[in-house]
Formats: sequence, structure tokens, C-alpha cells
Amino acid sequence: MASDPGLLRLTAGLRTVGAIALTLAVLAPPGTDVRHLVAGAIAAMVATFAVRDKERAAQAGTLALGLPVALAAVTLGALLGSHVVAGDLFFVALIFCAVYGRRFGDRGTALGLIGFQVYFLSLFVGATVSGLPSLYGVIGVAFASSALVRFALVPETPAGTLERLRSAFRARLAQLVTAQLELLDAGPEDVDKALEHVREGTARLHDTALMIQGRLEAGTADESVARLVQRRVADAEVAAERLGLLLLTARSAERADTLTLHLPGAPVPAGGLLPVRDKATDMLRRDLEALRLLVLRPVSAGHGTALSHVRNRLLGYRDEENLPVAPPAVQDVFRGVGETARAVLGLRVALDGPQDESDDSPATARSREELDAEDAAIDAGEEAAEELTGLRRPTTRAAVQVAVGSSLAIVGGELLSSQRWYWAVLTCWIVFINTASTGEILVKGYRRLVGTVLGVVAGIGLAALVGHHTWTAFALVLVCVFLMFYTAPLSYTLMSFFVTAALGLLYTLLHTYSFSVLVLRIEETALGAACGVLAAALVLPVRTDRRTNDLLVAVLDRLADVTETAVDQLSGGPPADLLDQARDLDQALADLRAATQPLTHPVTPLRARRDTARYVVALLETCAYQARALAATAELLPTHPSIAADPRLRGAGQRILRNIRAIAAHVADEHSTDEVRTGPSIAALLETGGPDAPRFGRVTDRVLRHLGRLDEGVVGLARPLGVPLARPAA
Repeated sequence: MASDPGLLRLTAGLRTVGAIALTLAVLAPPGTDVRHLVAGAIAAMVATFAVRDKERAAQAGTLALGLPVALAAVTLGALLGSHVVAGDLFFVALIFCAVYGRRFGDRGTALGLIGFQVYFLSLFVGATVSGLPSLYGVIGVAFASSALVRFALVPETPAGTLERLRSAFRARLAQLVTAQLELLDAGPEDVDKALEHVREGTARLHDTALMIQGRLEAGTADESVARLVQRRVADAEVAAERLGLLLLTARSAERADTLTLHLPGAPVPAGGLLPVRDKATDMLRRDLEALRLLVLRPVSAGHGTALSHVRNRLLGYRDEENLPVAPPAVQDVFRGVGETARAVLGLRVALDGPQDESDDSPATARSREELDAEDAAIDAGEEAAEELTGLRRPTTRAAVQVAVGSSLAIVGGELLSSQRWYWAVLTCWIVFINTASTGEILVKGYRRLVGTVLGVVAGIGLAALVGHHTWTAFALVLVCVFLMFYTAPLSYTLMSFFVTAALGLLYTLLHTYSFSVLVLRIEETALGAACGVLAAALVLPVRTDRRTNDLLVAVLDRLADVTETAVDQLSGGPPADLLDQARDLDQALADLRAATQPLTHPVTPLRARRDTARYVVALLETCAYQARALAATAELLPTHPSIAADPRLRGAGQRILRNIRAIAAHVADEHSTDEVRTGPSIAALLETGGPDAPRFGRVTDRVLRHLGRLDEGVVGLARPLGVPLARPAA
């Protein structure tokens, strides 16, 4: 559940393999020849993976429209197969239309994929005009099998997917607590490894939270329930990340930098109190184990009163109950355990409904009252979510680029082989899917080439293994197809490996297998990747620097929005929709992280540039965490009895906002004269200076810590991004 959130990869693999197997089971008894069996298997695979609509009705509509598109594509493939020039021109036009169709959403993307892949199928099996009637029947069976598997045998509903994602979030939260316990116990020689596990667990939990947020609208009928779940997931994520930071601080006996949780390779601060063996840390180990148990097992699920007593003890730490005698940093960890237990309680109520309250302690009852008040505030203050526009998708530019690249691939591919030139075109097409810059296309082409080379080696061995055993070959093809879809989100190289291995088996089935054919496959793949990179670099190019700068500005803008709104609300301003703003920030940061992959790839020769990109992304992740924490605290107003607005916070946040906007202006225009300002600490900005001036309370202290670390993170961005620092006034 934790390794495959929502079982999305497993479902994709089972659906595709099931559609292929059902197609073969229908076609084999009448004695269908191997060539048509191969065509049916490919058509079933295409009909299954191309449809990406979230709603079942929309999926059925796309599948119904896809069948005539597939029949038209195979017809044109058969008609134009003997007309080289006309066929090539039509193929280029089809590729342009398929990529251009992405601007019409999931359905346009699916129909474009079906048209392209089925035309490719006609070339692969050598479709002829006389054989079209039988191919029509094969494709019809494939689409029907895909529909049956999708809607009956391996059904998937938005609500079911969301429920599995919720379970995955719990599992990953429990894994993160386990990693934090490992960090608590790690000695000097194991601490780096333990910290890496905490980093990985934190990142995996955040990824699952993003997946849940992306499916809440479709998977939840009641919008208020969706917003409640979104709120509780965000609370749990922030609380768990803060607990890890408190553990790091306790280990180092000094304030740990949030960057340590996000930057791979960042060392643990030297020196510290932990690990030690005393009463306080023994209690902490026990309570972390108990927290993990609370995440996985609800108190109301028949586990007796023991879990309720554990929950009551952990929640008591929020009210300073039973805190052990220990250094302040260790006591803060106990408070963090209490806050995380409260977040787990809220998550349980949001996901599972009302809980058994018979064994509640006063501390637990107060936590429930706070949660109920927050829930009521969400119901009462529900507002329509603004439609996300995001960055405009440059579908026209991509369509022109892939058309030019495919034209080059056709010419070069036919020079290599007049029969299998289409492999170069396929590679050129694929490297443009889900890419938006020259660097991304280069990395994707490189990964596909590596996977293809390794797959050729595997294909040679598999072909020798199966010989002329048709059904053994088909069984291995099904295994490769399943692994192809199961590993696709994890590694594009692995996916390309299984694709090539399956193709070696298909060539064996078609009696066209030879070592030279597989070598030609490598040559055509390299040619297609090169044509794609060349077209991306020369035709309406979007350089990686330009794209990452645009996305960086978007992240900074959203960071400023969240910070400004949260600080305004904490200062007594009107309530605002912080959850959606925080989600926009997370999505913008995820887009930037993906776009910087060409810069951070291990094989990149520009080591300094790679390290800078990693550092900037890690700094932005720490800033996003602080902003999420501010938003989570602001969302508690006005329902939380111990949190009150502090008007002084508004002035303290102004310097941070000015600095964020100065950095954004410099990234957007390198000639910008804006400077990043430094000065007194954020806490010092709140000091009124008078002898009778009221001090800020514990909650405001926490807000100030988040603001202070956000200020440090924003200032830290200035150096790697080349933004000048203003000298403090004398």
C-alpha cells in the first residue's frame, strides 16, 4: 500500500495485461493467425493505457470515440502503406494533430495516442487493404476486451482510488515515524543513513498528500468533506515534518536547519545530546512506537482501552501534562509527539467518522472540541474554489517540433531500414510526451536509449529461451507488459527495457527475429532520440534555463501569496482560502522539481550547476514547509481557544514578502535593481520596546519561529540566484 499509493501502478498493469489476455482468449479459439494475435494484443494495450479520464462515464465516451479513430488509422495505414511519400506526409500530419490534441485535455490526448499508435500498429504488422476486414474485427475485439476489463474485471472509481490513497497516506506516515525512531536511536556511524530514511519518508508522505489533493474533487461527492480531508492531511503532514525537525534539534543540542530535512547529503549537526539512555529518551522511544501504532490502528476498532490510554497520554503533552525532566529540546520533541497525535486524531475523524469517546481524558476532550470547532468553521466558511489555470500549455510549439523531428526521423530511419524506419519515428514521438524543454527531451532520450540497449540483451536471451513456442512467448510478453506499466512511474529506463524485451518476443512470434533486427532497433532508437533533441533545440526552442526560471517565478509568487495571506490572517485579517493557496504552492514546486531533472541528472557534466539547482530546490522546499506551517496555524483562527491574532505580525512579515518579490523580479529580469534586505531578527521586529509592552505568547512564538526560518530561507536563495544583498542601514 505504501510503495504503490492508491495501487495505481498495480491497477494499470493488471488492466493492460487483462485486456491483452482476454483479447487473445477470444481470438485464439477460431484459429486466428499469429500476426492478427499480435495486432490484437497491441490494440488492447493501446485502448487501455491511452484512456486517462477520471470519471467512468468520460472513460466510456473516450473509448467509444477511440474505436472509429483506430479503424480510420488502420485503414489509412493499409491504404498508404505502398505509397511512400504520401504515407510519410500523412504520418507527419497525424503526429502533429496527435500532439496538438493535448490542448483538449485527457480526451484529446487519448484520441491522439490511439490514432498514432494504431497507425504504427498497421506498419508493424504490415496491414493490407485485403486484410482490413479481419483487422477491423481484431481491433473491435481488443476495444471490447479493454472495456470489459476496465469496467467489470478491474474496476476503478475515483472514490475507491481516493480511499486507497488515504490508506497509503497512513502507511507512509507510519513509515516516517519509524524512520524518526531510527534517527533517535542511530549512533554516530548510522546517523547519516537514518537521516536519509527520514528525508525519503518525508518526501514520500508529501507526494501522497499531493496525490490525494489532486483526486479529492472527483473522489468526494460533498465539497465540505473534501475540504475537511484536505485540511486534515495537510495538518498531519506538517505535524510529522515538524516532529522530524524537533528530533534533529534534540540530537544536535542546537536549532537544526529545516534544509537538513530536504537537501540530500546535508550532514547532521555535529555534537548533541542524543542518542543517550536515560528515562526521558526511553519514554520518547516508547511514545514514538505508540504514535506509530495510533496511525495504523484506530482506537475504535476493537483494540480495547489500551490504545485509548496511549492516545490520552500523547495528547496530554500538548497541555504540558507529564512532560519528563529533560533538556528543553527533548521536551519540545514530546510536545511535537502530542501535536502529531492530535493531527492523527483529526485524520481519523475526517476519514473514518465519529470515534468512541468513552475513554477520553480532559486533554483528549479538548482536542476533540478544537477539531469540532474547526470542522464547523470549514462548513460555515466554505467558498467556491477558484479554477486553476496554471501555465499555458504550448501545444502548438510542441506539435511543430515533433512534426519536424519526425520528418527527420522518417528520412534517417528509411536510410537505415526501408522496412522498420518507424521505430525512429516512435522514439521521436515518445521523447516529446510530457516534456517541455530541450533538457527534458535530452534526458528522456538518453534514458530510452539505455533501456533499449539493455532490453536488446534481454530480448536475445528470451528469444533463445522460447524458440517457436507461441504461447510461452505470449505469456512472457504479458509479464513484460505488466512490468512495463508497473515500473513506468518509477523509472523510464526500466520501462524502455521491458518494452524492448517484449518487442524481441513479438519479433520471434512474427518469425522476423534476428540479432541484426535488435541491433537495428538500437540504431533507430538512437536516431529518433537525436532527431527529437535536434528539433527541440532548433525549432522554437525552450531552453531548460528559461523554463526553470518561469517555474521558479511561479513558485516564488505562490510562496508570497501563501505567506501574505497567512500572516494577514494571523494578524487579525479576514479568513481566506489558505488550503487551496498551499496546494497551488505545492503543485508549482512539484513542477519545478520535475523541470530541474536535466540539471540534477547524475550524468550532467556541469557539476556546479547541478549542485546549485539541488540547493535551490531544497531551499524552496524548506520555505514551502514553513509557509504550510504558517497556513496550518492561521487556519486554526478563530476556532482554537488558545490562539489569538497578533496585529504586530503583519509588520514582521513585510520584509519577507519584499525579499520574495525582489528575488522573483531578478529571476524574471536579470537587469532588475531590486535587492534582498537583511536586518534584525523577525522576533526583534515585534518588540515594542516599552517596559510594560506585552510579550507574545507560546503560539505567537511558534509563528515567529516559522517566520524567522522562512526569512532565513528566502535570504539564503539570494546567493545561488545571484540576487544582490542590500547593506543594512548604519
